Amino acid sequence: MNYEQMNNNKLQLIGTVIKEPVYTHEVFGEGFYETVVAVPRLSEQQDCIPITISDRLLARHEVKVGDKINLVGQFRSYNKVDGDKSKLLLTAFVRDLLPMDETVCPNLIEITGFICKQPIYRTTPFKREICDVLIAVNRAYNKSDYIPCIMWGRNARFVQNMKVGEKLTVIGRIQSRTYVKNLGDDRSEERVAYEVSVSKINPNEHDSFGAVEIASSEID
Repeated sequence: MNYEQMNNNKLQLIGTVIKEPVYTHEVFGEGFYETVVAVPRLSEQQDCIPITISDRLLARHEVKVGDKINLVGQFRSYNKVDGDKSKLLLTAFVRDLLPMDETVCPNLIEITGFICKQPIYRTTPFKREICDVLIAVNRAYNKSDYIPCIMWGRNARFVQNMKVGEKLTVIGRIQSRTYVKNLGDDRSEERVAYEVSVSKINPNEHDSFGAVEIASSEID
């Protein structure tokens, strides 16, 4: 992985493990486990974020339910095929576990990528402005991660007219939210979505237009 690919997707989370690590797969002899970390918000709610961690890290750092961990890594996506359908799944890929540091932000992500779907701008019944953006972030071996992002207020207005293919850097936090999916025939099920709630945007890596920032109270 080159320097750009290491730095176009940076994540740090501090939270509490709420699920025992479960083995999922192996890549080039390295085993990987999945668990979930609960990360607190300022509002005293929490985001429950799935993480993927290697057996090599687990051999050096015990990770069990109730442990508080400080992880750095990347927010990644992959497609899970179920029959004739494909579902985009998101996970925090752990590159390292650090000593606990209560002075740092417990949920911080910065990604640089390309808009891969036309932004969807809307307003809520309470007149809040929102814009949904899907950003493709390059990864090694000609792969890309597709990261859903949500913008608010001035950021939403700013990004709504950007075009597919334009480069964009965003800074924010990963959030989880529960919603009800209508399956038809009077059937529904509760699901969890993960996305980047954006607090700051930059149209390109050279910062030629400057960054647009909104108050944290708009995104919590």
